[in-house]
Amino acid sequence: MGKRLNVIVERCPKNHKCPAMAMCPVGAISQVGFNAPVVNEDKCIKCGKCSNFCPKKALVLA
Repeated sequence: MGKRLNVIVERCPKNHKCPAMAMCPVGAISQVGFNAPVVNEDKCIKCGKCSNFCPKKALVLA
């Protein structure tokens, strides 16, 4: 089984625009308002750029 990008909602402060969205080269991360980001599994290429960037480690590639 391959890796999957998980959002750990409890680690996300949910008080700003998710800065990791800009790191995604394929636009697989979206966000409504200041809610926790959502990953589009069909678009995600599991490159790890967002999970390496996320300062709160709310995005985990495992």
